[in-house]
Amino acid sequence: MPGDSSTLLVLVGRGRLGRTVETQLRAKGWTVHAIGRGETIPAAPLTYLTVPDAQVATVARQVPVGGVVLHASGALGLDALQPHRLAGSLHPLMTFPGPEHAIPTGELPAAVAGSPPAVAMAQSLARALDWTPFGVTGDRRLYHAAAVIAGNFATTLLHEAAQLLVEAGAEPAEAARMLAPLALASIRNAAEKGPARTLTGPVARGDEAVIRAPRAALAHSPAVRE
Repeated sequence: MPGDSSTLLVLVGRGRLGRTVETQLRAKGWTVHAIGRGETIPAAPLTYLTVPDAQVATVARQVPVGGVVLHASGALGLDALQPHRLAGSLHPLMTFPGPEHAIPTGELPAAVAGSPPAVAMAQSLARALDWTPFGVTGDRRLYHAAAVIAGNFATTLLHEAAQLLVEAGAEPAEAARMLAPLALASIRNAAEKGPARTLTGPVARGDEAVIRAPRAALAHSPAVRE
């Protein structure tokens, strides 16, 4: 109930990630007090902010001081959680469509940082969510850049490849689906065996003659060609 300090977890933010966390934890018997926009945030041993990055600092100032406060941002450091001393972050390396559509399963790494008590709490929360916590103690900008490249660039490359396949004669509605098995197998092999061992095609073979032909065909698209 609001204001009850025995509440195990206060979850602030009811977007796709927040709703997924709430659904998973309730299914495991956790006591979760979910807070929406404009609602008063009660004191709790653990408060998890799953609000957009631009709102983290403002919302953090509304959280009663005393318990552990975590944010779910991949880009923000701990300074966004002032004035809290027991501050940390728990950022899952995954996209979330919302629990009404699907809950991600399988190995799901989640980056953890913060003060020792906050890290311990973040690790416990991650494991309760079936996430695999790992520490990020270096430059947060580099961590976020890695997540953006892995999460967004593959999508962009698939889109560009699908456009080229359409130009080559494939049906627009089927192009991305036709390329998906190749793209997914490539990413899976690179993750399991290492990129250097799994890269195939004319670039890996050093076959410059084969490379020249598609490069010439891409003259109308300088960005893709580069």
